[in-house]
Amino acid sequence: MSKLFIFKNVLVLYMTEKVCAIGAGSTKYGKLSESIIEIALSAAKDAIESAGITPKQIQAGYISNVFGVADKQVHMAPVIMSNLGISQVPGLTIESACGSGSVMFREAFANVAAGFYDCVLALGVEKVTHTGTAHSTTLFSYCSDFFYEGGNGASFPGLFASMARAYMTTHKATEEDLANVAVKNHENGFHNPKAHVRKKITVDDVMKSPVVASPLKILDCCPFSDGASAVILCSEEFAKKSGKPYVEVIGSGRGASPAAVQGREDITTIPSTVAAAKAAYKMAGITAKDIDFAEVHDCFTIAEIIDIEDLGFFPKGKAAKAVRDGATRLDGEIPINPSGGLKSKGHPIGATGVGQVVEVFDQFTGRAGERTVNGAEIALTHNFGATGASAAVHIFKKVDRK
Repeated sequence: MSKLFIFKNVLVLYMTEKVCAIGAGSTKYGKLSESIIEIALSAAKDAIESAGITPKQIQAGYISNVFGVADKQVHMAPVIMSNLGISQVPGLTIESACGSGSVMFREAFANVAAGFYDCVLALGVEKVTHTGTAHSTTLFSYCSDFFYEGGNGASFPGLFASMARAYMTTHKATEEDLANVAVKNHENGFHNPKAHVRKKITVDDVMKSPVVASPLKILDCCPFSDGASAVILCSEEFAKKSGKPYVEVIGSGRGASPAAVQGREDITTIPSTVAAAKAAYKMAGITAKDIDFAEVHDCFTIAEIIDIEDLGFFPKGKAAKAVRDGATRLDGEIPINPSGGLKSKGHPIGATGVGQVVEVFDQFTGRAGERTVNGAEIALTHNFGATGASAAVHIFKKVDRK
């Protein structure tokens, strides 16, 4: 049970409830013709059915979305709750750029951990491809520090290209090293029926693809995607009574960085990731060495390399070689992005962080098929907004119900 106490004249809620994921669902990621609400409802329906519950058992809804205005729908949460037939259930819409899904997931987690609710819906959704590349790119630029970056022509490919060039110069990495990330994630995504880009590629394919912002090429960049993913979170007591397979959330952390890349002392690391990981590991009572696989934010290939160092999987400057040597493949030392990641699975920004959790649920409940990470017991998800101004990390444990 949760406990209330007074600390320095402030009422504090001490979280003691274990939080579990009991159901998960997702649409295919890609260019979708349905409306944003139809997409959201499809993912919600899948999650609710996999949890073996009815909508009326949901006590709150947490929705992540960034560009609902592109499909003429803001104030998303009450609309989704109403369409699920539970208009009396409170809903909250959360935006944190590309990290919206994980930031929202943390809010849902915290409310169940605090004992406020026994069962909630955590859903992320985005629909933007219908606006066209030029308009989509403009919308995405609003997620940066627009005064310093987007408004002055610094696109996200340009900003991450600067990070890539700095990393390559400092740590003697190569463009081929970046390409290896894309090749590995496309290989994983090929086995994911929900992935946006299900196509195997080679290092040569990446190197010959058009340059977007040197050293990044088209195949170093994730696609714009539509899609929705949903998870049903509940208390451990609720999960046990359900009789359904479930996954326990054992760690949660958030971090922050200067909004503009120019404000950072070192652009080969993302401070928000480091801080979020430290908090999540501390809550879970583990270290990076205990993680069996991870879903990380690979909006560009350089991002994955920086991520897996900041998360503690490899020493600084060593990740490029680790990827080259196969350490992050499905059968490697620490499999990274078995879903295909943002690079292959896709990046519907409001849904991405939730989609990572869906992958963990699928892995731990026997639904991952050919991309299954054998013997995995502990998993991590990592999702950040913009160039890492905000980030959240979550850690999950497989529950044996024999």
